[in-house]
Amino acid sequence: MGTELPKHARVVIIGGGITGCSVAYHLTKLGWRDVVLLERHTLSSGTSWHAAGLVSQLRATHVLTKLASYAHQLYQRLEAETGCPTGFRATGGLTIARTPERMEELKRGASMARAAGVQVSIIGPREAGELWPLMRTGDIVGAVYFPTDGVTHPGNTTLALGEGARRGGAVICEGTKVTGISTRRGAVSGVATDRGDISAEVVVDCGGMWAREIGNLAGVSVPLCAAEHTYVLLHLPHAVRADLPALRDPDGLIYFRERDGHLLMGGFGPVSKPWGLGGIPDDFAFGRLDPDPEQIRLFMDGAGVRVPALERAEIVEALNGPESFTPDVRFILGEAPELRNFFVAAGFNSTGIASAPGAAAALAHWIVEGAPPVNLWDVDIRRFSKFQGSVPYLRDRTVESLGLLYATHWPFRQVETARPARRSAFHDRLVARGACFGVVSGWERPNWYAPPGVEPKYAYSFGRQNWFPYAAEEHLAVRESVGLFDQSSFAKFLLQGRDAETALQRLCANDVGGPVGRVVYTSMLNERGGVECDLTVTRMAEDRYFIVTAAAAATHDYHWIEAHIPAGASAVVTDVTSAFAVLGVMGPESRRLLSRSTDADLSNDAFPFASFREISIAYAPVWALRITYVGELGWELYIPSEYAAGVYDALIAIGADFGLRHAGYHAMDSLRCEKGYRAWGADLTPQDTPLQAGLGFAVKVNKEPGFIGQDALLSQVGRPLRRRMVVLTMNDPAPLLFGEEPIYRNGALVGHVTSGAYGHTLGRSVGLGYIEENDGVTPSFLASGRYEIEVAAKHFEATLHLRPPYDPAGVRVRA
Repeated sequence: MGTELPKHARVVIIGGGITGCSVAYHLTKLGWRDVVLLERHTLSSGTSWHAAGLVSQLRATHVLTKLASYAHQLYQRLEAETGCPTGFRATGGLTIARTPERMEELKRGASMARAAGVQVSIIGPREAGELWPLMRTGDIVGAVYFPTDGVTHPGNTTLALGEGARRGGAVICEGTKVTGISTRRGAVSGVATDRGDISAEVVVDCGGMWAREIGNLAGVSVPLCAAEHTYVLLHLPHAVRADLPALRDPDGLIYFRERDGHLLMGGFGPVSKPWGLGGIPDDFAFGRLDPDPEQIRLFMDGAGVRVPALERAEIVEALNGPESFTPDVRFILGEAPELRNFFVAAGFNSTGIASAPGAAAALAHWIVEGAPPVNLWDVDIRRFSKFQGSVPYLRDRTVESLGLLYATHWPFRQVETARPARRSAFHDRLVARGACFGVVSGWERPNWYAPPGVEPKYAYSFGRQNWFPYAAEEHLAVRESVGLFDQSSFAKFLLQGRDAETALQRLCANDVGGPVGRVVYTSMLNERGGVECDLTVTRMAEDRYFIVTAAAAATHDYHWIEAHIPAGASAVVTDVTSAFAVLGVMGPESRRLLSRSTDADLSNDAFPFASFREISIAYAPVWALRITYVGELGWELYIPSEYAAGVYDALIAIGADFGLRHAGYHAMDSLRCEKGYRAWGADLTPQDTPLQAGLGFAVKVNKEPGFIGQDALLSQVGRPLRRRMVVLTMNDPAPLLFGEEPIYRNGALVGHVTSGAYGHTLGRSVGLGYIEENDGVTPSFLASGRYEIEVAAKHFEATLHLRPPYDPAGVRVRA
């Protein structure tokens, strides 16, 4: 049977692939010895063994690129450290572009990678051909070259990590299947196996394509699905050098690497084949699926265009193996919101060999220290809603998701499958108005409105897309007259009970203990002072609060609030999102428009900024909050869902007299960037304090009683901040900012853009981002610099602002 099964462990890791072995290895590096890894068969027998073994570093974001680059550092030393051969070689990596649009994407990625510390060169077709002599270059426009990318033997690398974990004190039990997860008082307490039970303080689900089934044992939703992935091994006599860089031709849907003197070629087609949703066979180990001749033909056709010599190649092996994919093609990491101390690290979307070590290192710190070491929101399990773990949703979305790996990563690209899932009460009316919908957490949301005669459909590019002029008109209507936003996707919670105020004062950095009818903008912080939630809190009664946050943060914020209500407090949080439709009426004419629809007094004296009243519109009881995310006079109207259509129709009938225009989320984004309003997950993260983010006005640092994170904030008061958020506007009106662009001060890299949009009032792009300086980001330091932003490998001058470039004094919102 092998290693004796312990009765207790500090942490049990389920799954012995590259991820599970990496988590065990890194936990022992942090000093944990009571670590047990359970593998149903043998190490690497699930999906790791048949991976292509590419160790590439460029990812979609700055943080994920940093995590991926860690694998290169680890693999360089792993063989010497463990004595186990890994097969790692730093052969370099080459990605080519067949179109100018793809080249723009690669240049933007190269800029981000360079800022993340990854070596990269932008090269032309001739240089690319010199690096890869087998390649036909006549149809390519350029390439990017990563000299420190590499390749490795995936199975051997997994075994080396396992050996490193054993040397660190971990116990690895192979041939041990987990059959149940035990819980106690909302926390994990152990696992049941076919060899006996183990009690545990922490359990980590690293089950790969089994991770969803393991999660189900614990009542945890892990939204991933296996899909087929095909590659072939090709023999080209005397043609394939061992030092050949890994090559990606995403426009041709294919990649290449040298393996054992052969050429390995694989690909990601636009339509994938989900597998195993009905259950993965118990005996599936080192398993293969029947090769798909059509997929092979598709990839071979693309490969033949790129490498003409393949006409004389012999197929040595064709392998079709399942790998796990997630709905948004980003892996899943973190503590499950349903069960304390149950962590997940899975769903690596065919990049596990490159991404798992960095992800595992971050998760190990999270487990040991109680918080992630970097901003992991892009991969946090709490970004998903529960419905996204359902089999029908995963089946439909996975058909598309695998193909997105090599699709052009257009800005604002919308997924097409598994829609619609969630629609507001206004949906059909907005369709009739020409709405073009995007999707966030399953919500269909109008991103922009097409005028009559224009199809409401995206035409993607890296320039000004087809919707740009229409969103500009919506933006200017909000600035000059009045706009109508469907904000129903906002997450809405009620916190009620005798101790509601006490609980919220402990959770919130701002003072929420004011009179009934007061709306407070506040952060909820972690112990390090980082922003965990960014939301508004409205006092509805002495013992009742209404909390509103972003749709994307719904699961995360609900979990944070529920988990941090003090033990024994008489306070309960309830998700009431579905009970209310929401309309935002924003702009200088909003008061006049709404005054025609209600008999309530909306004057500034009677209804000041940051206040709440219940008013009547079209017979409906409406919660009206005078608050804004666009920087203009306006109200958010929270309407019981059954009244929503009537309120909408009444406002539309009146609105024509005031120039009312429907506005979408692209306009909202450009409006909020001009005002320097932050977005959680991008501009505000658990690693950023409100003082660093320029939100000191929304914090009562000396509040009594104290709040979570107060001590950390007090330690920053009166000291120079090493990191500070600023707003930058481009001097040149042409370049567009989408986020992740590097920021330079006097030629030195000092940060990157966290979010950006074109400011139609200002006539140029606006970016929010953090400036970093070890000696302190003081006003004099900021004022003395000359700033540039790098866009697609080209530097553009920018102007720095410490106050919003639009309406810096906030006069308009208080009009």
